[in-house]
Amino acid sequence: MRSMEGAALLVVVALTVTPAQAHSQTLDFDVYRSRVEPIFYAPRGGGHGPSASPCVTCHVHSGTPLKLQPLQEASDGSVYWTEAQSRQNFEMVSRLVIPGSPDRSRLLLKPLVASAGGARFHVGGKFYPSRDDPQWQMIAAWVSAADASAVPAPETPPTLDFEFFRTCVQQIFKSKREGRMECVHCHGSGGRGFAQALPEGRDYWNLEESRENFEILQRYVEPGRPLASRFLTHPLAPAAGGDGYHSGGRRWPSQDDTEWRMLAAWVRGEAPSCQVG
Repeated sequence: MRSMEGAALLVVVALTVTPAQAHSQTLDFDVYRSRVEPIFYAPRGGGHGPSASPCVTCHVHSGTPLKLQPLQEASDGSVYWTEAQSRQNFEMVSRLVIPGSPDRSRLLLKPLVASAGGARFHVGGKFYPSRDDPQWQMIAAWVSAADASAVPAPETPPTLDFEFFRTCVQQIFKSKREGRMECVHCHGSGGRGFAQALPEGRDYWNLEESRENFEILQRYVEPGRPLASRFLTHPLAPAAGGDGYHSGGRRWPSQDDTEWRMLAAWVRGEAPSCQVG
């Protein structure tokens, strides 16, 4: 009877461990803190993209899946994280790797150039020109050393509905809120141009233009995770979980805003009704 009770307890514990917790349990924290974490504030000295800034430049203040704690400064000017902060960072980083599989880990693919198998786009630029980069190798070795057998298969994220984006989400880009700037004023071109400038005489995007806007906007959305999606956190008030700064102002004062809730449902893969303005 005792062995059966013990087995039942193990089943209950297993069912209450989330995938993120399972990841962190198999990854080595000490190696992370001594070798991996310092990479996040290491000087870049040029980089291989539009930014040469350390990772912390974006990942401390912006609403990204890799949300790092604010750095502390020592009396000699050096920076560091306390152990408690490092453990919080560790939990965030653990969600972005697949133990035993560097080639499938977002943490390694986002800053790696696409020609070397990396992601197509990284807002902060591409820091690793190849998998031979020493920093990339260091992180890959840490991920490879983790026990993959104890980690459940990752859930498949939902697919963003393009038709809903085309007919509803794009309306937001031109929708005026009192005291706020419309998205089209800042996002009409370039890498952030998900609301590209319209030809004279037209007031909405055609199918081809909508697909181009959609392609760019997906860089700022994490399917299934509204609060990890920059599109939803950048214009959201900081007190409601938004980013620390957005040059275009705050369109949504809280997560209770009807428009924000609609977008969150779309990101989660649901089929909300269109409510703009």
